[in-house]
Amino acid sequence: MIDHVHSEGSCAGCIETDRRGLLVGALTGVATTAMLAGAAPAEATALTQAARDVLTPDAIIKLMLEGNARFVAGTPRLNNSLAEMKATAGGQFPAAVVVSCIDSRAIVEVLCDLAIGDTFNARVAGNTVNDDILGSIEFACAAAGAKLVVVMGHTHCGAIKGAIDNVVLGNLTLLLARFKSAVAETAYAGNRTGANYDFVDAVAVTNVKQTVGIIRGRSPVLAGLEAKGTIKIIGTMYDITTGKLTLV
Repeated sequence: MIDHVHSEGSCAGCIETDRRGLLVGALTGVATTAMLAGAAPAEATALTQAARDVLTPDAIIKLMLEGNARFVAGTPRLNNSLAEMKATAGGQFPAAVVVSCIDSRAIVEVLCDLAIGDTFNARVAGNTVNDDILGSIEFACAAAGAKLVVVMGHTHCGAIKGAIDNVVLGNLTLLLARFKSAVAETAYAGNRTGANYDFVDAVAVTNVKQTVGIIRGRSPVLAGLEAKGTIKIIGTMYDITTGKLTLV
């Protein structure tokens, strides 16, 4: 993904990565790659605790955005999912936790060119949070050591469109109600209906920003970790027509 990432204050934390996920391998605190460029990897090395722990939250953001750039360019890593599965069977040390929508087109491992074991994932329509998801994020960061919380919205979101159009359908009704404040707080002078995807996308951005605020406001655990610089909580939007992931 990038050639080297330096940990704060020490060159001993140099990370060497390639096109096979966030990181691969570790030896005396330095991650090394088991894959030769252009060759299909016969074996995969899982992201280790030592390799993950020397990364900063900002370095992880950079790695994910560079993976997305490869995805958009059509030059993803040569992966071996079976080997990655076997390499992570003995343990996992994900660098990030991603809260994303259930939309079948918004798969962070694919669009950020990641490997099995790189991220924790919580998926729900509209990429929102409740107590269960907040608890899951707290586990990912405070207990398991993930350093980045990513709220990932996407364009043309059906959940946001449903909230705008006041859809009523069983248990979905209560879920869509969570997005009403984002609809109301989105400044937009044009057609404010679900038929206008520019408006839908604007509301989706508002929802991502609100969700980031909810995570900070409702989880003293995560807010405290962020205040200390241990983790970072960010919002992103994925464009389903271009494949690009952007920070919001």
